Amino acid sequence: QVQLVESGGGLVQAGGSLRLSCAASGRTFSTYAMGWFRQAPGKEREFVATINWSGSSTYYSDSVKGRFTISRDNAKNTVILQMNSLKPEDTAVYYCAVARVSNIVGATTMYPYWGQGTQVTVSS
Repeated sequence: QVQLVESGGGLVQAGGSLRLSCAASGRTFSTYAMGWFRQAPGKEREFVATINWSGSSTYYSDSVKGRFTISRDNAKNTVILQMNSLKPEDTAVYYCAVARVSNIVGATTMYPYWGQGTQVTVSS
């Protein structure tokens, strides 16, 4: 059974940093792209960042570009989202997901496996 477990969320002041981690188990994900998404109350789930199977290619939403960094460790089946210069508008539940393809992709429909999410709250 595929399982993705996010950790590292919490409450932080604006301008602060958080490091989210996602541990995958149940199968080998090293040949698939992985991504981070978020969902704020009353809003649809939105794309944040994606990384290809090898870690050589990444892509970010305009809202987080330059502040967030996605990385992965295939030996440990983990993906990391380093979030710096956090803003109140970054407040959301953050989800990691595994794609059905190897290359970077932003559409939620391309991600069949999802974690349960971790709450990130940024206070002003």
